[in-house]
Amino acid sequence: MRSPKGRLELTWMGKDMALIPAEDGKYDYEWVDPADPRACEVKSIEVVKTVGETAAAPGASDNLLIVGDSGDALRSLGTIPEWAAKYRGKVKLVYIDPPFNTEQIFEHYADQLEHSIWLTMMRDRVRDIKPLLADDASIWVHLDDSEVHRMRVVLDEELGSENFVATIVWEKSPGSKGDAGIAVNHDYILIYARDEPSWKKLRNRIPRSARQAGRYANPDSDPRGPWRQGADGTAKSGNDDLRFEVTTPSGRVVTPPKGNYWRFSKQTLETARAEGRVWFGKRGDALPVIKTYLAEIAEGVVPGTWWPNHEVGSNQEAKRDHLRKLFPDIEPFSTPKPERLLQRILQIGSDPGDLVLDAFAGSGTTAAVAHKMGRRWVTIELSSANIDRYTLPRLCKVVDNGDPWGITSSTERVAAVDLPDGVSPQDAQRFTTMLTKFTDGEVLTVNVVHEMTKVVRALGASSEAPLSPDESKSLLALLRKASKGSDAGIDIDVMPQVRARLREKARTRDETTILWGGGGGFKVARVGPTMYEVDDDGEVYLSTDATNGAWSKAVAGQLKFTLTPDDPVFCGVRNRQRLAVIDGVVDETVVRTVVEHLGEKEKAVVVGKGVLSEAEALLAELSPGSRIRKAPGDLFGKATVR
Repeated sequence: MRSPKGRLELTWMGKDMALIPAEDGKYDYEWVDPADPRACEVKSIEVVKTVGETAAAPGASDNLLIVGDSGDALRSLGTIPEWAAKYRGKVKLVYIDPPFNTEQIFEHYADQLEHSIWLTMMRDRVRDIKPLLADDASIWVHLDDSEVHRMRVVLDEELGSENFVATIVWEKSPGSKGDAGIAVNHDYILIYARDEPSWKKLRNRIPRSARQAGRYANPDSDPRGPWRQGADGTAKSGNDDLRFEVTTPSGRVVTPPKGNYWRFSKQTLETARAEGRVWFGKRGDALPVIKTYLAEIAEGVVPGTWWPNHEVGSNQEAKRDHLRKLFPDIEPFSTPKPERLLQRILQIGSDPGDLVLDAFAGSGTTAAVAHKMGRRWVTIELSSANIDRYTLPRLCKVVDNGDPWGITSSTERVAAVDLPDGVSPQDAQRFTTMLTKFTDGEVLTVNVVHEMTKVVRALGASSEAPLSPDESKSLLALLRKASKGSDAGIDIDVMPQVRARLREKARTRDETTILWGGGGGFKVARVGPTMYEVDDDGEVYLSTDATNGAWSKAVAGQLKFTLTPDDPVFCGVRNRQRLAVIDGVVDETVVRTVVEHLGEKEKAVVVGKGVLSEAEALLAELSPGSRIRKAPGDLFGKATVR
């Protein structure tokens, strides 16, 4: 439906509500008012472990694996000053591979969220991601048919339809299921930019494949190197100025076929001929082609929207050829993505040193690929079981050089002999495969006597014959006699020799390059517990976790104060304001202590679970501009704007 402003908008039940986790570690949510403290609180993020060398390797200290709900983690990363300084406005690429909402239950996570819950969850994740994005960032959302059409509308609303880039179609499986009406072999990846014009200027091309490079050859030994071969220089559209006669080097006069036109003007052709950049075929009488040199074109090719699995991998490759080898003693993660798929995404949308974010870590593919490609990364996973079983062990192996699979190495088919012009190593490999299939069991016989007779007669007719006429006559007589006897041994199968010769002419080999050898490091952190609860009557109260240092950290993050752990009175600072969090009632004694420790021109924000009116009056008298807030009500406004 359309919004009052005329803009296309998707509506659903509960769109104006917020979601909070109903149970830790599971995709289970409940609806609450957006102003509910549990929906807008900023939870702490506590580092619990360091893996590898985070100080020595450039950017390694920014690599972060967070255990907890992605909504909580994203909101905290963009709000808490210590984290916001590192990540807010710094993320170059976001890859989201959320639960697909396919109404199935996978072993490692629930994928059966009701549409309205799923849409609200995803909308809120996008809203929490936006403050983290760099100006030229992009978001890649990986989905299947279940929600992709609805998610496209949500992304239009949140990011602007003008920032839509493309929809990638990934061939996730080359096979088909026998019981399917129509086999679904693909997923979708929606690409949106923070600002499409800015992103387009900086997006990278993808490496040219060997097949694409094989389209460039050098049959005329042009000193400028390989050039693009293909069709002649004609097109099916044009005007009369693009139909003119061309005289080839052989003297033949050619024009485009009826209904066709030259792709170039007379002047362009004359200039190219003067520069030696026109090809008329090996005999010099073909329709002209103006050469495009490989050395002169942009490095790499513009990415397309169709990504076949032979280029970027399949689900089967991710599970069978990687995770089963990486963790041979446990059942592989249900829905892993191949590293080659993430490699292409990161190649297009980021550069070494850039920050990559994945809010649904799963088995950790995005972080593993980012690490191997020299990107900094943040990844978030809700399930502690997944973290302990897959994500953390996998990333530890990446750091320790214990993962030789995926994109750790690159194997390329290369020519072992000089191949004909225009034939790539992949072409040669396919040729030898087809040669075996077509000639297996086939016999190619040669009658030796018959062939020798032809040779002798040809030699006898030559002016420089090695045999005298009498010798030739005697040899022919012997051959005739041999042909009248048993023909056993006369017919010879030469197929093995022919096949071997052709294989030798098209011989290729695999050349492996090691791309990753371990190193770097990362931190493991956990999202802190909620500080607030709501009773059956809707009354908000502080939870049992809201004590001592934990509550002080939560309040500091909520109010955007930087922690000052070594200060005896204040737990946070923001410009000239000091924060004091009291795990109890704010009375006159507290106020006097706070004011005594304020510096010149400093003001205080005092937060307590209870406040005496005398304390408020005293603070106003001793430090005008300072104020007291009673938790939880005074910590949150009537509405939260993200």
